[in-house]
Amino acid sequence: MAAVLAELTPWPEDGSRPDGPVAVDATDRLLLDEAAPLLTTAGPGDVVIVGDRFGALALGALTLGPGEVRTSTDAVTAEAALRHHLGEPLMAAVRGDRDEVDVKGFDHLEPGLFDGARLVLLQLPSSLAELTEIAEAIAREAADDVTVLAGGRVKHMTRSMNEVLAASFTDVRASLARQKSRVLVATGVRPEAREAAASFPARAVLRDDELLAAATPAGGAPPESVTVAAHGGTFAGPALDLGTRFLLTTADKWPTADRVHDALDLGSGTGLLATVLALRYPEARVVGTDRSAAAVASTRATAEANGAGRRVVVVRGDAGEGLEPASLDLILLNPPFHDRAAVRTDAAHRMFVAAGRALRQGGELWCVFNTALHYRQALTRAVGPTVHIMQNPKFTVTRSRRR
Repeated sequence: MAAVLAELTPWPEDGSRPDGPVAVDATDRLLLDEAAPLLTTAGPGDVVIVGDRFGALALGALTLGPGEVRTSTDAVTAEAALRHHLGEPLMAAVRGDRDEVDVKGFDHLEPGLFDGARLVLLQLPSSLAELTEIAEAIAREAADDVTVLAGGRVKHMTRSMNEVLAASFTDVRASLARQKSRVLVATGVRPEAREAAASFPARAVLRDDELLAAATPAGGAPPESVTVAAHGGTFAGPALDLGTRFLLTTADKWPTADRVHDALDLGSGTGLLATVLALRYPEARVVGTDRSAAAVASTRATAEANGAGRRVVVVRGDAGEGLEPASLDLILLNPPFHDRAAVRTDAAHRMFVAAGRALRQGGELWCVFNTALHYRQALTRAVGPTVHIMQNPKFTVTRSRRR
């Protein structure tokens, strides 16, 4: 196994940066070591891996015994990294003298992912809601004797994670820490969890004045409400986050309907902005895109809940990759700026570049961001002339027009 893991890279990212990602971290290694006795006796269909970042868990597990593992990852980049590492000659080393080994990929926690599973390896998510959704899905579908090994960095782990797992499993304990990582071990599916209805996507009916005004078409009546649907891994959950609300207050300054034929919610999250675009511009083609499988599923569910499911096209992609050049008239963007506790603006800058490429001449990018991040110059370089529309101590809204 060590030889296989040594060949992994943080593809497609540059692993040479001191603060950059590593392909195999201490949590991956601890999870595999804790799982080793179960992996050596596992059969086809026994093992499911959730949250594998670069393929270390899937490939490490395969080298230890099972001829097949099932995987589900939230980030599209993680899926791409796993596909990259499934190529030869690395897979030849994983296969050894066996005829075949297989990795089956599943969409976001789709039904059947955990069917009959006896061992689940999980990189702990930062969101308790996401952990709840995963734990509930395991409890509904996995074998009665399933063992869940959920690993994370000690500094990111909380007692609440134990409590979330304990709601679905009768026995939850923690391993000894090693290299600042620890594994939570959950066994014994609770009978009530086996029969419980899924809690996700969670839904809420919103009647925020700013939201309803922004969703009102020209000359039309405002909707009575807007429903938001959110899977566990989506930012802000089933609510209207403060940054999005601040952006919506500028809707009266957005382009008029006769100028918007194609619009985009870039980094769509729960899909609230995509749904607002579809309701405000009923003749426009609307696209929502996000790197997260949970966000894509949430965007689709929110659009459908508001009668816009047929008009909102939802695409999974990293930072707007794959958008057709010069194809859009209006883009709304509330970019991410955190990776756990750290402030990271890489994704925002890649989104700015993608927006500049995808806008038609004269098309507009409306962006809301934390005022302290000072994105105006970056937006001008990537898109075109950028002006401040509104600002308060916490948020800034800008309009960038494609040259």
